Amino acid sequence: MNFFVDSAWIAAPAAALVVACALLVPLGAEVLRRGVVFIDLAVAQVAALGVLLATMGMEGAAAPVTTLAAVAASLLGAAWVWWLARRWPGQREALIGLVYVASSAAAVVAVASDPHGRERLAALLAADVLWVSWGAVAKLAVVALLVAWRRSMLQRDAVFYPVFAIALAVAVQSLGLYLVFALLIGPALWTLRGYRLRAAIVAGVVACMGGLAMSWALDGPSGACIAVALCGLGLLSVYAAGAKRADV
Repeated sequence: MNFFVDSAWIAAPAAALVVACALLVPLGAEVLRRGVVFIDLAVAQVAALGVLLATMGMEGAAAPVTTLAAVAASLLGAAWVWWLARRWPGQREALIGLVYVASSAAAVVAVASDPHGRERLAALLAADVLWVSWGAVAKLAVVALLVAWRRSMLQRDAVFYPVFAIALAVAVQSLGLYLVFALLIGPALWTLRGYRLRAAIVAGVVACMGGLAMSWALDGPSGACIAVALCGLGLLSVYAAGAKRADV
């Protein structure tokens, strides 16, 4: 009985990681299918900036209010990136690169005058997953259900970019930008080797739990350790032989 009581604190972080895999790995597979990783990383960075500005500008507001503000900023950023890519396709990589750098630099500028700016930026990049609440798990689950419901339509830009922006705005708040990047790409790389999407999600969960264990063993930051484990999972995919035709 004492074991379950003592280990109950890990239940919410573990649940958040499982739900995040179900949410982000399918989106990552779609990113890789499109072959526009840089564009979607730029959207993720803009989403992170939206989260930062919402939490700074609405400090003390209820969590749903800041989440809605972050989602609104992310949707605007996704629309901007999508418009640039469609308007100037020949220069899209250069333009999206500028969006990525501009949003990253804007985050640094935004926190410069904040007494807690350094802590905010650090939490945005590499959040401590051990502090994830059940409320955050519930938000991730709602968006994961949205992705599962619309998965067959993700090939359409009009569906993919809004869903992607909403998912990232919610995920970055709880998991941090590094972990979200790693969850999007690391497990999804296995789908390019012929593995089914479900297998990639399971592999992502295993890597997340391995990173969580590494964090405990090394007494290191949980988000960064899990991101390292997921990146290792992605790197291993280059040595894997395709098993089955990807079901994405």
